[in-house]
Amino acid sequence: MTGRDVAHKRRFLVLHDYGMGGSWWWVRARSAREVLEGLAWVEVVTDPETVARFEAEELEEADIDASRMPAGLDELRAERDAQRGRAGFGALADRGVVYLRRRWDEEDEEPVDYLMEVGSDGRRLRQVEVPEGGTALRSGPDDWPFNPPVVDLFDPALVDQEISQDAFEGQWARARPADPGQ
Repeated sequence: MTGRDVAHKRRFLVLHDYGMGGSWWWVRARSAREVLEGLAWVEVVTDPETVARFEAEELEEADIDASRMPAGLDELRAERDAQRGRAGFGALADRGVVYLRRRWDEEDEEPVDYLMEVGSDGRRLRQVEVPEGGTALRSGPDDWPFNPPVVDLFDPALVDQEISQDAFEGQWARARPADPGQ
């Protein structure tokens, strides 16, 4: 890496939010987009108050072009590297809102389809839970104790899960609130 490469890079505050906590790093890159394209399941935090709070923290720092990454980031980069080049990589990444249908089909539980309205950060905005043969339930952020990112919009597998806004809104209108007080 030349000195010229470093001069064009800035330091970005990066978070891997896993719900009940998160891992934080400083990552040097040419743009926030470069960070998101290079590391799966992260967000670039731009809130000035949060960035200022972490300025004094002793966070691990990495360069996006480094051959080795700190623990945690190495796995996120390996996951992104495996996705890159597959059809659909990043196809949903530049959308403000995405609508998805994801199947939950665990061995010990009744199969359920989750219809989700997801923001550009991968967090749910609204959700409809549609069980087979049951009553659909709708919920929003006030119903969830945590709302970490549930999808990484660069993931090429999400392309096959996309549904239309009309399909989501139709189910939302028919579903009953998860909290009967709403």
